[in-house]
Amino acid sequence: MPAFNLETCARSNILALEPYRCARDDYKDDGTNILLDANENAYGPSLKAPAVSSTSSGPEIDFVGLHRYPDPHQRELKQLLCDLRNTHHHTDKKITPDNLFVGVGSDEAIDGLMRCFCVPGRDRILVCPPTYGMYSVSAQVNDVGLVKIPLLPAPSFALDVAKVKEALSNEPNIKLVYLCSPGNPTGAPIAKEDIRQLLEHPTWNGVVIVDEAYVDFSPEGSSLAEWVAEWPNLVVMQTSSKGFGMAGIRLGSVFTSEPIARLLNSMKAPYNIPSPTSALAIYAFSSQGLAVMHANREKIVAQRDRLIRELPKTKGVGRLRGGIESNFLLYEMLGKDGKPDNTTALAVYEKLAENKGVVVRFRGKEHGCLGCLRITVGTEAEVTRFLESLTKTLAEVNGHDIAVPKDEEKREEAANAVIS
Repeated sequence: MPAFNLETCARSNILALEPYRCARDDYKDDGTNILLDANENAYGPSLKAPAVSSTSSGPEIDFVGLHRYPDPHQRELKQLLCDLRNTHHHTDKKITPDNLFVGVGSDEAIDGLMRCFCVPGRDRILVCPPTYGMYSVSAQVNDVGLVKIPLLPAPSFALDVAKVKEALSNEPNIKLVYLCSPGNPTGAPIAKEDIRQLLEHPTWNGVVIVDEAYVDFSPEGSSLAEWVAEWPNLVVMQTSSKGFGMAGIRLGSVFTSEPIARLLNSMKAPYNIPSPTSALAIYAFSSQGLAVMHANREKIVAQRDRLIRELPKTKGVGRLRGGIESNFLLYEMLGKDGKPDNTTALAVYEKLAENKGVVVRFRGKEHGCLGCLRITVGTEAEVTRFLESLTKTLAEVNGHDIAVPKDEEKREEAANAVIS
């Protein structure tokens, strides 16, 4: 028998990992379900209709050239991203392709920044729950410690600047601060002046990372991408998955100082962006693609406003928690006593999915989100079906005494563990 023993050969922090759970692990796209759980863009990609069905009038993908490795530098794509974000709302300076790194979704950047700045087994990152779960997952993969400073209570979910600054002053080996703005699952932005205070910290030697996955649903000029021209210790991450509706191509971008961008580009795999991904992204960020994105955003905002009007009228729906600068909303589900309740929220989540074919996201175990469901804004028809299904489901749940199962806590943890 060979001497191989997986338990002693593999890294202990990897052995301790729970399998990554994403939105499609629980409920699949079977063609009939309405998927309002992963914050995808319900109106589709930022491609004109002919481009979706035929490459002849859309993105120019060189199928004959697929036997060649793709462009390792992606300067044309990076220039389009610079053109998009050089708004001069935050600085008179211009960012250039030298300020950018592009990768496989934002996840490559989240992981790459930890590998760049954090020594495994020694250094730590700071996160502010409730927040995006991949920061913690990547920290565990990289054997990096975690410091948690919760956001201030809902509905503001603002940064607790004093406590974060105190941690940066007193806690050893914090190298990175990950801020999600607008937040997931909060939908609330982090104030620019709060971020400035961290950037100006007089003793902390580290990097502030602002994850702007949902910034295209915020008011014009909200993105701080160009602000990296003013700060050597600022990173702004973005994705093509949300506002641009291009989740399937897995493209994320990092805006930062030229020295940090050089480090990230030096670390990456030589050809990390496939040619089809690049061609589709270049089209999406072109004037034609931007026109589609803006039109789709208007539709999403209209349906978001509709949900904000209609949900408070639904018996059993509580308060909106957090902000509205996203393509999702965070609402409380109320029990019979009129109070937010995780047992009720989980029952509504499960019955919506299993009986009505409408999938949302349970977030009741997140800090400050008791009894909350996160609802992605869908198309007009999807929102209509969701509202009808939610009204019926809440009536069913609150019309009966809910027997709390023995495994209730386990079921809540499992539903809440999905990262999206």
